Amino acid sequence: MLSIFLSAVSGVLIILVMVVVGFVMNERGWFTLQSPRIISRLVTEIALPCYMVTTIMHDFSASELKTLLPDLRYPVLSMIILFALSFAVARAIGINRSHLGLFSSMFFNSNTVFIGLPINLALFGNASIPYVLVYYMANTTFFWTLGVWLIQRDGLHEAKIDVKTALKKIFSPPLLGFILGVILVMLHIRLPKFVMSDLSYIGGLTIPLSMIFIGIAISNAGLSRVRLTRDAWGILLGRFLFAPVLMAILVLPSSMPPLMKQVFILQAAMPVMTNAPVVSKLYHADANYAAIMVTETTVLSVIVIPILMVIIKTLL
Repeated sequence: MLSIFLSAVSGVLIILVMVVVGFVMNERGWFTLQSPRIISRLVTEIALPCYMVTTIMHDFSASELKTLLPDLRYPVLSMIILFALSFAVARAIGINRSHLGLFSSMFFNSNTVFIGLPINLALFGNASIPYVLVYYMANTTFFWTLGVWLIQRDGLHEAKIDVKTALKKIFSPPLLGFILGVILVMLHIRLPKFVMSDLSYIGGLTIPLSMIFIGIAISNAGLSRVRLTRDAWGILLGRFLFAPVLMAILVLPSSMPPLMKQVFILQAAMPVMTNAPVVSKLYHADANYAAIMVTETTVLSVIVIPILMVIIKTLL
């Protein structure tokens, strides 16, 4: 058990060092206000799609990929239950009505790419990537539909789901990269060696740039603003207790591969999505509240993830 804990700590430290690099660089004035947006676009629109194509083509066969999509039902069911539970928790702890939609959105959505992907890679390797992407598909669909609608209610007091915008966000470059990789594997198409090398080099930017982005986000939010308020405890319970426990209850009796169970439980316990403050600002909700919750959950995940890994390994 100690070796499992130390392995998890080592995986988290790999990630933490890169986050600290981004944090220190931002504190020293290396970045402008536009830098996080540029880095985010570089990761999500260029590096991550390339990473998806090379990983899927290199590590998975057509038969393995065919078994993935039916298990999408587990994260979908988990998020529906968490959505309903978020309102019960909000009422129990007395969340301000002006924060209710944002609280609920942050309660059931997790950071599956900027934190989830690097953490799973550090702990499980490339074999975890398709499982990360299956969870990502459910998570990003819920955030850009139901999650955004809830945030709109806080800011504009009237909300609607923009189907065109939602579809554009759901079928994002990372998901399209995943789909392209799956198509190439299914059709047994091999790309030229130089193309694969280029995709591999560009995809290699994904992890370090994601962590530097998180470091910048934490720096901009300000560690001094971190407070364990009533709202914070509600989000922490949702992200780090209710979500992983619920996912464990759903997947442990299933026949899915043990690694997929581990990835799903870990993905469920990731911090608040980094998009939450951006969307909050766009719709005039409390962006500062969202930014603080991103910071708090990201920092505390360093403690939670190693403990969770020991529990997961014990169960599986």
